[in-house]
Amino acid sequence: MIQKKTKSNSSGTTKHTLSIQVSLNGLSFCTVNTDNEITSLEVDDFGVNLSPEQVLDKIKYLFDHNEHLKYDFESVQVIYQNELYTCVPKALFDSESLKEYLKYNIKVLENDFIAYDELDQHEINVVYIPYTNIYNFFFETFGSFTYKHSSTILIDNILSKEKNSETTSVIAHMNSISFDLIITQKGKLVLGNSYIYETPEDFLYYVMFATEQLRLNPEEFQLTFLGAISKNSPIYTIAHKYIRNVALGNRNNDIKISDSLTSIDDHQHLVLLSHF
Repeated sequence: MIQKKTKSNSSGTTKHTLSIQVSLNGLSFCTVNTDNEITSLEVDDFGVNLSPEQVLDKIKYLFDHNEHLKYDFESVQVIYQNELYTCVPKALFDSESLKEYLKYNIKVLENDFIAYDELDQHEINVVYIPYTNIYNFFFETFGSFTYKHSSTILIDNILSKEKNSETTSVIAHMNSISFDLIITQKGKLVLGNSYIYETPEDFLYYVMFATEQLRLNPEEFQLTFLGAISKNSPIYTIAHKYIRNVALGNRNNDIKISDSLTSIDDHQHLVLLSHF
């Protein structure tokens, strides 16, 4: 969704675009110049879940002290990453029933602000609860900004890539304490969910349970990892032990990096870099 408010740009300097991803256990952001080069990319992993108020304090400190966030940004994208979402087929969607879609999966409070993202090309809407205090901060700071749920970006990226596929794909997008599991069959979404995990065994249980419910054979389907994971990870190792076809994925398009940066792990930052 897009919230608009007029704000002037009078710095006269090179214009930049900001993409910032917000969760209760970490922040990440990147900036891009007018040549579409990534000029900065930083990650702050909190290690534990904080409250939305504590996360907002982290954001305020970041904007006060980080030189890469001092630009007069031409556009800003805020990405909310949490488990407070669900996917609704467009044919069954009613914008007056947002709370109804969420109440079976999560606890919805009376004063919760509920938003939704439209994936018209895939006939899906993602209904979710953004952090209101963080939303208010960006509105007061930048006025005009775009916000989305991380699952919206992930699902759009995966379905666009799988649209002509005749096979089944199982994609695990890893974060430090949670992961998104996206399963497609013949280019259509059949499962989109997030899980909290502590051990590699937790991860394996959720993947095997979900695929078993869909009657998928671990000897046949492809499990592709995205996000914060490498081939040396215990999670990758245990997955390869029980699932025959396991690999690391990557972005659909190339990215340009400024001379001030060395290299970027694009499959780790797929969601964050989606804006560019």
